[in-house]
Amino acid sequence: MIHVLIERHVAEGMLSTYEEFLKKALQRTFVAHGFVSGEAFHSVEDENHRFLWCKWRSHQDWTRWYHSRERQELVNTMKPLLSQEEKISILKN
Repeated sequence: MIHVLIERHVAEGMLSTYEEFLKKALQRTFVAHGFVSGEAFHSVEDENHRFLWCKWRSHQDWTRWYHSRERQELVNTMKPLLSQEEKISILKN
């Protein structure tokens, strides 16, 4: 089991658009092979600073999803909503 932390900074004025996008994107992620669970958070100091905490069955499952055409399409759609590139950390306990 691995955990993936995705950190994003939503551009000013794009928060409601990002939240709508995220709902649709998570629906597609929930059915990805190896996806176990996920939660969305935001910083208490900056509502535009967002985090996704996801659990995947294996690093291989995450890598498959990360490189999938479907995720790449989602990321390309989301990029204009962000003020900087997303940061991804892969963690294991």
